[in-house]
Amino acid sequence: MLAVQYVKSIPNWLLLKSLGRLWSGLATSPLGLVRLREVPEPRLPGPRWCRVRPILSGICGSDLGSITAAGSVYFGPVTSFPFTFGHEVVGRVVEVGPEVRHVRPGDRVVLEPALGCEVRQIEPLCPACRDGAHGNCVNIVRGVIGPGVQTGFCRDTGGGWSSSLVAHEVQLHRVPDTLSDEEAVLLEPFACALHAVLRAPRHRIGLVVGCGTMGLLTITAAKILDRCEQLIALAKHPHQQEQAARLGADFVLPPGRNGRDRVCELVGATQHYAEIGPPTILGGVDVVFDCVGSDRSLDESLRLTRARGTTVVVGMPGLPWGVDWTTIWFKELNVCGAYAYGLEDMSGKRISTFDLALDLLVSRRVDLKPLVTHRFPLTQYRQAIRTALLTGRFRSIKTVFTIDAAAS
Repeated sequence: MLAVQYVKSIPNWLLLKSLGRLWSGLATSPLGLVRLREVPEPRLPGPRWCRVRPILSGICGSDLGSITAAGSVYFGPVTSFPFTFGHEVVGRVVEVGPEVRHVRPGDRVVLEPALGCEVRQIEPLCPACRDGAHGNCVNIVRGVIGPGVQTGFCRDTGGGWSSSLVAHEVQLHRVPDTLSDEEAVLLEPFACALHAVLRAPRHRIGLVVGCGTMGLLTITAAKILDRCEQLIALAKHPHQQEQAARLGADFVLPPGRNGRDRVCELVGATQHYAEIGPPTILGGVDVVFDCVGSDRSLDESLRLTRARGTTVVVGMPGLPWGVDWTTIWFKELNVCGAYAYGLEDMSGKRISTFDLALDLLVSRRVDLKPLVTHRFPLTQYRQAIRTALLTGRFRSIKTVFTIDAAAS
């Protein structure tokens, strides 16, 4: 079968790290780390595993960070290579192991990609998995499959950028007929956004920094769960600004100095400039969701958070050398990460983030289908990746691969 894979090469990684920003096509060239290859289908690792044929599979910011060598090397020691990309997946079950009970061949499913203890067939479960926080599993280098935090970053599971992957039955959620493929493929990032919003306390004014897919879904989650009275969004491109307003942001502003000035005006904060560098901001926003993860966005997010407020890191950070930690210290900020999903406390009950996301999408309280803007077959992976990277040029939000029989 055809699969788009990450092939580890230290020389190529160093080349990308040093020249990638100067040569935009380097990441998908023969000198990059991504390849379209003919590979065997992954085997079922155990009796409770299933084979899934993807229908749509999204391109995530974490995928792009790996492809462009822009991300941190933090996950390198806990990842097995080569791996097939793709953890945002809607597909159809085509084979089940002898002990599978919850799904059957023909079911349309979405993938919950975290590879925790139960998936790895490890007992007893680690403390994180016992608490339902599979994304924080400490056993991600053990068990019946190779190291990897998620499907799409593990050599033995395959991934959505192919015609076949394998998943434990606990990773699969049946999709009702009322949900389109385009909505279903957004379920995984929407669950991430819900988890991020629920990591912060209820607040009067919130700010979302960055309106790519994760930023727009964070706006959706904050509004649909009624977690703030007013929500401000910083969106770079006109098409992102349009979607941010459609999804409920009360104020949509451009990034940079003009946007920062307007945010300060809205919340009554004051800016104070030294001879060099960005301003010291007194006052600020109750909760800031940084959905970019760059050093510049993180530094500004911290500065725009009020004293004793909360900054939630939603976007996958790289190596933020330019973050001034004095802001965290002086303002006594609560800074937290929001990775993946788990069990959420809702009205005194605990519910998995995936089930919550599915319930909200099925209830038709919001239309996410317009966020899927571009579709490509696997054979056009270079153009797909380029489209996902150059969001302003192509007016892209979520770029997906469409999988058909030709990929087999």
